[in-house]
Amino acid sequence: MSILKTTASVPVLAGEGEVVKINIAQFKAQIMDFEKNPKVWKYEGALPCVVDFYADWCGPCRLASPALEELAKKYKGKIIVYKVNTDQERELSTVFGISGIPAFLWVPQSGNPTMTSGVAKSPEAIRVQFEKMITDVLLKK
Repeated sequence: MSILKTTASVPVLAGEGEVVKINIAQFKAQIMDFEKNPKVWKYEGALPCVVDFYADWCGPCRLASPALEELAKKYKGKIIVYKVNTDQERELSTVFGISGIPAFLWVPQSGNPTMTSGVAKSPEAIRVQFEKMITDVLLKK
């Protein structure tokens, strides 16, 4: 016999130290509406963000997840960490030309975003790689 615990579903507020999974509609509302502004980047968010384009079956994507979770907590209230499942959101992946994963869209508060792909070989090196992008791209003064 097993006892199951259930909890009510509580929405996660972006920027509150958690990684937030989003779909295409949420992407357009919270990051960029590429249908309304197809030629000009117009960020809709209140904080800089990184968007992790991933798939559940992707080994390097699974390696990146703990570092993103750690950095979402560390930079709580300063950045937002989003995840987009490329298997479920194929249209969004196509719009951004995602051909290999993991891919990361680094979106500063103002200016154009930077796209990177792949991760370093070790968890510590991944964390360092992401931290550099956060400080150099997202939080640059």
